[in-house]
Amino acid sequence: MAEISGKTLMPETFQGTRLDIAGQIGLVWELVKAPLIVPLLRVAVFICLTMSLMLFVERLYMGIVIILVKLFWKKPDKRYKWEPLMEDEESGNSNFPHVVVQIPMFNEKEVYKLSIGAACGLSWPADRLVIQVLDDSTDPAIKNLVEMECLRWAAKGLNIRYQIRENRVGYKAGALREGLKRSYVKHCEFVAIFDADFQPEPDYLKRAIPFLVHNPDIALVQGRWRFVNADECLMTRMQEMSLDYHFTVEQEVGSATHAFFGFNGTAGVWRIAAINEAGGWKDRTTVEDMDLAVRASLRGWKFVYLGDLQVKSELPSTFKAFRFQQHRWSCGPANLFRKMVMEIIRNKKVKFWKKVYVIYSFFLVRKIVAHMVTFFLYCVVLPLTILIPEVEIPIWGIVYIPSIITTLNAVGTPRSIHLLFYWILFENVMSFHRTKATIIGLLEAGRANEWVVTEKLGDTLKNKNNNKAGAKKFRFKIGDRINTMELGFAAFLFFCACYDFLYGKYYFYVYLFLQTITYFIVGIGYVGTIVPS
Repeated sequence: MAEISGKTLMPETFQGTRLDIAGQIGLVWELVKAPLIVPLLRVAVFICLTMSLMLFVERLYMGIVIILVKLFWKKPDKRYKWEPLMEDEESGNSNFPHVVVQIPMFNEKEVYKLSIGAACGLSWPADRLVIQVLDDSTDPAIKNLVEMECLRWAAKGLNIRYQIRENRVGYKAGALREGLKRSYVKHCEFVAIFDADFQPEPDYLKRAIPFLVHNPDIALVQGRWRFVNADECLMTRMQEMSLDYHFTVEQEVGSATHAFFGFNGTAGVWRIAAINEAGGWKDRTTVEDMDLAVRASLRGWKFVYLGDLQVKSELPSTFKAFRFQQHRWSCGPANLFRKMVMEIIRNKKVKFWKKVYVIYSFFLVRKIVAHMVTFFLYCVVLPLTILIPEVEIPIWGIVYIPSIITTLNAVGTPRSIHLLFYWILFENVMSFHRTKATIIGLLEAGRANEWVVTEKLGDTLKNKNNNKAGAKKFRFKIGDRINTMELGFAAFLFFCACYDFLYGKYYFYVYLFLQTITYFIVGIGYVGTIVPS
């Protein structure tokens, strides 16, 4: 049989048309590339390198200061007056101030017992303590469980109140605000806040409250988070690395140098008078905790961070929960910056350098630049320079500076230093979501005030693994696991990696192939703990 060629099967007119279209596209590309694409990409490279230098200087400054703090700074109990509160034989517990512990929760079926039990176990005179469970749950069965748990502890003699609202206006900020309006807490001087998965140690209040009692200019004492499920999966280890740097370096430096840092929303004790003076809880952004902290700081209040005052908590272990959390944590600060930057500039009560620290270091570099430079430089601009070789990124901007920044980030979690490379690749993927959320917050777009409560699993998976019935194979809905945007970026990076492998000269394809794999793994949902539907 005669060999049939492709030309025999394809009409010559169609071949000519196809070649003409390809030629026209190539001609248009050449006409547009030199006068438009190349200059725009060079501008993008310049902007990314500028942001990278800003982040480098910030990380270097933080690294130097934290070394000085550890070597030469006095401990918080030496910088401020601190004396233990003692019972008096004549006046009894009158030396102990009245404290309300607030536990906001929303459909927290898996963990509500943990926080309520820990709060009820706090070592503090019973007649000086009010525990307030602020339940915004929409599931009647869960509301009943939480209420029964409160009644169980009340029967033991504790002053615990179960509080619900008719609606969820203001979300967490609204619940905290309404809780402080109740008549039975009007006599309280301080409020401790713990999210539903947080478990303070019994001596938490006895270690934190003396800072507030003996130093009338202190508004907030913040404890450090410790994670009970950090070893659950690789994703939780990555989160631990990021958050340990935040607590070990960022919070410590802010507390030691400017007596300011962002309230973490939980595991902290506030002076109620400072909350009221700052204008109370506001729900204008998804970071009501940071909003209150900035407003209180602008009125001259000081904050103290205690790195050794640790509170157990849970990291989101499903990718869906983690992604929603990161959207809120990235969108909220950017939106708050948009709303408060002029208020900070015009403020007369704080020093000039503190305003510079809050605007430049706290907001601009950490909350905006850090997300954007990670995504745009490594996931967009670098791959595009491979396709457009007329534009190059200097080696110091793509290798040396990022290596130093990454090394400085790793100081918070020495035990995970061997996971550093995996952390870089995963953070690059998450920078896409953080950058998108940051832009939404700056522009105050549609999802700027989206609030999705972070799902907690508690001992759910442990119990299911111990259950023999759980040995059967679960089925998953494909739509619940596929992340199309990540798969799209995986395809883009794969194409750039192949092009660099064939025509490039800097071996960027090694990084690009690894980053492609990471995007692909996240894209098919094979990351974090997989929870059966």
